Amino acid sequence: MSLLCRGRLKILVASLTTIVLLTGLYLLSENLENRRSLFLLPCLVDTPASQFLERAILESRVRKVEEENRQIRLQLSQSQNTATQSVERNYGNQPWGASVDNGPEDGYNTVEEKNNHTECPRIPAVQKCEVIHVACVCAGHKTSRDMVTLVKSVLFHRRNPLHFHLITDAVANQTLSTLFQSWMVPSVQVSFYDAEDLKVIVLDTDITFATDIAELWGIFRKFTDKQVIGLVENQSDWYLGNLWKNHRPWPALGRGFNTGVILLYLERLRQIGWPQMWRLTAERELMSMLSTSLADQDIFNAFIKQNPALVYQLPCFWNVQLSDHTRSELCYTEVSDLKVLHWNSPKKLRVKNKHVEFFRNLYLTFLEYDGNLLRRELFGCSSQASPESIQLQTALEELDEDDQCYDFRRERLTVHRVHLYFLQYEYTPTEDGNDVTLVAQLSMDRLQMLEAICKHWEGPISLALYMSDAEGQQFLRYAQASEVLKNRKNVGYHIVYKEGQFYPVNLVRNVALKNANTPYVFLTDVDFLPMYGLYDYLRKTITQFDMANNKKVLVVPAFETLRYRLSFPKSKTELLSMLDMGTLYTFRYHVRPKGHAPTNYAKWRTATTPYKVDWDADFEPYVVVKRHCPEYDQRFVGFGWNKVSHIIELDAQEYDFMVLPNAFMIHMPHAPSFDISKFRSSTSYRDCLKTLKEEFHQDLSRKYGSAALKYLTAQRNI
Repeated sequence: MSLLCRGRLKILVASLTTIVLLTGLYLLSENLENRRSLFLLPCLVDTPASQFLERAILESRVRKVEEENRQIRLQLSQSQNTATQSVERNYGNQPWGASVDNGPEDGYNTVEEKNNHTECPRIPAVQKCEVIHVACVCAGHKTSRDMVTLVKSVLFHRRNPLHFHLITDAVANQTLSTLFQSWMVPSVQVSFYDAEDLKVIVLDTDITFATDIAELWGIFRKFTDKQVIGLVENQSDWYLGNLWKNHRPWPALGRGFNTGVILLYLERLRQIGWPQMWRLTAERELMSMLSTSLADQDIFNAFIKQNPALVYQLPCFWNVQLSDHTRSELCYTEVSDLKVLHWNSPKKLRVKNKHVEFFRNLYLTFLEYDGNLLRRELFGCSSQASPESIQLQTALEELDEDDQCYDFRRERLTVHRVHLYFLQYEYTPTEDGNDVTLVAQLSMDRLQMLEAICKHWEGPISLALYMSDAEGQQFLRYAQASEVLKNRKNVGYHIVYKEGQFYPVNLVRNVALKNANTPYVFLTDVDFLPMYGLYDYLRKTITQFDMANNKKVLVVPAFETLRYRLSFPKSKTELLSMLDMGTLYTFRYHVRPKGHAPTNYAKWRTATTPYKVDWDADFEPYVVVKRHCPEYDQRFVGFGWNKVSHIIELDAQEYDFMVLPNAFMIHMPHAPSFDISKFRSSTSYRDCLKTLKEEFHQDLSRKYGSAALKYLTAQRNI
């Protein structure tokens, strides 16, 4: 039991002892009197009159006892309220570790609350569908990742609609706006501006919730009219200034307060002139302190020391601080008591604490938790669906479940969560405006190709990775452990989270394509290694062709090797020699020759200048094109026709295909994908692909008219 619980019990005992004793004596005397009267009843003569008299006496005594019980309950209630008010008036004298959640029992209790040994009273009620407002300051790639874990922990426990107010920089805005838009969690709003509501919960992104955030929101009801800020006391000796010699912290009230979790009454803050007050406080202290050590937390504490009446001290378990020199273990008796964990140590998960394994496992649960499972509706809370949600639901309802291609059509309508720029990304545009980004997609089984690609291509890269939440964390560890990947900041990694039974290859490609930051893109696959120097060669060719003012597609000839260890050719001459020796082959010549036959490898052997080639059925080269080219058709999932359809549309838009005579790329061997295996083993899979091809051609004819008929004719002649 916490110190506050024991303190509160002492106050209650002192306040109630007299009443209880007097009540006990009174009830005892009344009991004896009742017993004496009852002893007399059998002595009465058993007559109708005596029976009536007996009934009247009993009814009178019942009414008397009920009235006495009502008065006793009223006295007990008034005494308890008096004791509670006494505790709140003496709040500032409570030790830092004590729970101060002492409001009247005016709310409901969850099972977790009943089992919470540290928390004596119940949490004030939160209306069933009351919107909870949460604000976070979020900047940069790492903080955006941390924000996702925080949001998962909040969504997991929540039972109320949420409105996130995110104060972000450009990077976090782009990342989180895309993530929430593609997440499509019901009853969740997100705003990227300063919160303007009456009250708001402000959170650091390095915290993890272990309970429903509505419990924290309910504490607003316990603020006095003057209180504007709710904070948990700091759980280290930092502001006491005794951690090391010459340690000189900013001024604070006692141990000060930690700003990892803040309750703010925004309207009250505006009424007291908060912008001017904190600025004056900061300017005054900076005259002697020169700088802050803990940023905004120092300013909050200096302000609170001058204005202690404005702060409401939250119970310590709402911000259990796992920092260096922490005393957080004094805050709780059982780990099940905890509400919010705050990883505010630079060591993060490596911090020392006797319960750190439990805390770490809780954090890792949400870190790798499948966010798709959090898209649940809040039953009983009506929320206005977005136009996108309504449109999606209508499209799903129109699908025929008896259609043999239902699974393919359903996959096309699946909205995947997308986390843009999962790792730090930096790019500076070139002065000539002719820069080109390598664009590719991959899954976990192709991760080993990344280092080799980075060594072969020094220019910017946009990669979309199709992964689960857990695989995303494995990728993060892989990238952080790789010297090659750590040193490359011009690679944009975009996570498309897994959902459904097919690999949405064209959707994943489109994510990488749309988030390239250069005027031109090199559309390739991750299992190809470009020749050394291809980046510079393509930039020069783009300038020579003046591609900004014409419609040209540059074809990079594709080759392959069946050897896992290859001495990569350093020139076209060396590559031709390896072709002649049988070390290399033209790509897919023995499996699918039509895919690259129009490249005309025989002509390429002796060509010294780019040459134009015509489109032919099943042509699927790897190309360089303007970034604002047509997107990939997302009806094609898994294996088959995903690149072919894209090349058809480029040809339909009258792009000229120009084969580059001094460029090449080589496909590296790997195990076949799961989707290829399904295509080869399933007749229905192949039949549905044919159906999708027919529908694609029909859509193409409607879009481009009679000129598109040649594609359907060519396909039927195969």
